[in-house]
Amino acid sequence: MDRRSFLRLSALGLGAGLIPVGRSGWAAQGGTGGKRLVVVFLRGAVDGLNVVVPYADPAYHDLRPSIAIPRPGAAVGALDLDGHFGLHPALASLMPLWQQRNLAFIHASGSPDTTRSHFDAQLDIETGTPGRRTTDGWMNRLLAVLPGPHTANQGVAFGPTVPRILSGKLQVANLPMGKEMGKASILDQPAVSSAFDKLYAGTDAMSVAYRQAQQSRQEVMATIDHETQEADNGAPPPDGFAGDARRLARLIANDPSIQLAFLALGGWDTHVNQGGATGQLANRLKPLGDGLASFVEGLGQAYRDTVILVVSEFGRTAHENGNGGTDHGHGNAMWLLGGGVAGGRVYGAWPGLGTGQLHEGRDLAVTTDFRSVIGTIAQRHLRLPDTALNTIMPAMPQAPGEITRIVGA
Repeated sequence: MDRRSFLRLSALGLGAGLIPVGRSGWAAQGGTGGKRLVVVFLRGAVDGLNVVVPYADPAYHDLRPSIAIPRPGAAVGALDLDGHFGLHPALASLMPLWQQRNLAFIHASGSPDTTRSHFDAQLDIETGTPGRRTTDGWMNRLLAVLPGPHTANQGVAFGPTVPRILSGKLQVANLPMGKEMGKASILDQPAVSSAFDKLYAGTDAMSVAYRQAQQSRQEVMATIDHETQEADNGAPPPDGFAGDARRLARLIANDPSIQLAFLALGGWDTHVNQGGATGQLANRLKPLGDGLASFVEGLGQAYRDTVILVVSEFGRTAHENGNGGTDHGHGNAMWLLGGGVAGGRVYGAWPGLGTGQLHEGRDLAVTTDFRSVIGTIAQRHLRLPDTALNTIMPAMPQAPGEITRIVGA
């Protein structure tokens, strides 16, 4: 079998095993540990006004007569955060993190670009260059400036393909989610495995890399199997994000070389029948909240050195539409979780929802540029120098003073 056939077979079936590295060949898993950043992208534009509810804003309930979340204290009311904002009741599993002060929100945040296109807005967030197109993503650029030796699984994309945010000059690992996670690959077939073992039995660099990667894959698959059996405990396998999240967390916690990870969840484009405290949006928020709580628990001690950023491409209209839903908007709420997060607080300058305060008369305005939040994480959590920030986020605006204190150095 020639090298081209080897590459083709590997690309089809390696999963957590061999990973392409740069231009020089293949490497096994390994690398440096330290601080971690996990990005969860909510594709479809989640309604931040019903996630972090500005119940004390006098216009909120008037703008949303059928989908507003009731005030704290009411039946299925918002979970009070600070006397002005409340959390959607479906996210109750995250309240312990808020009370422990390692969950924070940045409201009225987003991109300066005013596009209402999902495709364009998602690219803006993933490339870090709003309003103009770049071919690489900011997480790939971030990998390039992280100190220490680089390995292919220093950055991991969980999902069917590598997204734009992790695309670029540096290679990254790619693992499926859901039912595909832990699924046997073509190299797990005995006949194929035996042929490859014979083909790469030598002492050359390619053969050594192959054997190391196969050993690493077996260890990863064993970890996944062990976690699955332990979680099942005689019960049916868990469904949805909560089950995936725990397995992903253990995978990250057990591999100190993973420093950046990304996953995306869809289904947030609620134009019709969005619901309020119950209904369509609530039914999606609950597994998200439960999954994040499971992820934190699964990280164990690694949570102390991890920041989890939850972001969406833009928010939704302040006024509900005629179909009991909301349309594409502008400002939204970013979420930050982590052991080093200065949480228990809603950050950002609140612009208000009253007449004359809405962006273009319809949307929550953006008062915090998403790039300044990411830059702060890079600087204070990942401890990168100022000189590296322009590489990650070109033309990044200066972060407001309070944002610079949202994570500890």
